[in-house]
Amino acid sequence: MDGKSNADLLLAAGLNLCGTTLPDGSPGYQVSGDTHPYRHAFRQAGGTWDKMKRLWVFAGADPTATIAGHLNNLPESPSGLSDGGQDKPHYWGHRERLRSRFMSGDNNGLPDYELLELILFQCIERIDVKPLAKDLIAAFGSLGAVFAADPARLAAFDKLTYAGIVHLKALHETHTRIAREDIAQGPVLASWDKLIKYLKSSLAHAKTERFQVLFLNARNELIADEIQQQGTVNHTPVYPREVIKRALELGATAIIMVHNHPSGDPTPSSADISMTKELAAAGEKLDITIHDHIIMSKHGHTSFRDLGLI
Repeated sequence: MDGKSNADLLLAAGLNLCGTTLPDGSPGYQVSGDTHPYRHAFRQAGGTWDKMKRLWVFAGADPTATIAGHLNNLPESPSGLSDGGQDKPHYWGHRERLRSRFMSGDNNGLPDYELLELILFQCIERIDVKPLAKDLIAAFGSLGAVFAADPARLAAFDKLTYAGIVHLKALHETHTRIAREDIAQGPVLASWDKLIKYLKSSLAHAKTERFQVLFLNARNELIADEIQQQGTVNHTPVYPREVIKRALELGATAIIMVHNHPSGDPTPSSADISMTKELAAAGEKLDITIHDHIIMSKHGHTSFRDLGLI
């Protein structure tokens, strides 16, 4: 690398450096490209890894010279695993044993953190993921809450890679879609347990309130499933006229309303009750039945019909 400028050194390493504005409004720099082999050099140069944007961020002055200096001091193969002559990491044997247990049919005997380990194996290499799996479940409270967690909150865990976050969110979306398929196969009212399972996956762990409506035909089969409104942590504006208008557009003869309480308490508020009565009255005039209004939370759910409120 003799004779090359600092900028040339970065380009030769497959790195792109450019100016940026940091979240606090101050100037900074970011480095993108094939950064993984040089991650230790970036840390030594004062960089911070932005897991969601997949780049390194530097505050203050242009870090080109500092980064180049660290690159010059790197060993020839900064990212490679040593070839032979060394024992395999202790967790390699653990991974194989856990996979064998799972594939042998011993699934019910696995604690939640071991099931999460199996998933993390697929996207995180070279480290023992058991502590990470336990930390995630402890932080979010349950296995389901880990999958439903906001990507930004997951990114706060240093050892959870971007690929790991994508993997968890993709599995959560897959689970939700499969649960939705189960209620789309026939009359929704005849598959109540499956409906609750689907709503738990889609809404129970959401951090802001969402108002969702399931539109049904005369056979109580699902026509459409739509998020009508999204709000704050404790309020979602709902407009009954818009819900009824949408039902008429779809040709729906019945609806099931659903919203979540991020607080964890599924008890209906006075505003929830008032809005439901207003919507039921509007629907009755147009022969649109309100089968139920369900409130979902991470600690359970409440049915207005079961409470005698519809």
